[in-house]
Amino acid sequence: MSDYAAAWELSRKRLVDEIAGLNAEQLNWRLYPGALSIGQMGLHVAGVEIFFSSQLTGAMLDDFSKRLLRCSTEGVVNELPFPYSDEEITPESVSAGLAAGEAAWRPLVTEAAPEIRVGQITSALGPIISGDGAFARLSFHSGYHQGQAFQVKCAPGFPK
Repeated sequence: MSDYAAAWELSRKRLVDEIAGLNAEQLNWRLYPGALSIGQMGLHVAGVEIFFSSQLTGAMLDDFSKRLLRCSTEGVVNELPFPYSDEEITPESVSAGLAAGEAAWRPLVTEAAPEIRVGQITSALGPIISGDGAFARLSFHSGYHQGQAFQVKCAPGFPK
């Protein structure tokens, strides 16, 4: 197991646990207009995992993964609309997205082959980073969004 895998697994499990059991209304509730919903956060995390892994491996993506990859930036770090409508963000779609992201990222982070660690990719925010930089970012990325999701769930007006 790589030096990044344990941190990634811990932060990702916390996000998955935070989202587990939420219904579509809860997944799509926004703290304020323009804020990411919890469902969008989950799809965004999966999208970044697909974005980084596909760049590091050169993997060809199917249509589902291509759309999920767009969640890494669209509607998150730019003004484009989020790739999934609220009607499409359901417990099943978020779970499927997170499963696809995990399937793409887990083999890379657990093995962390030397050629992957030194690879060069574009980050979701734009700068060029190494494979190690991708591992470091994704080690805490899920935890960052888990904290946001917790705050959203604690906000007045969150659907019960």
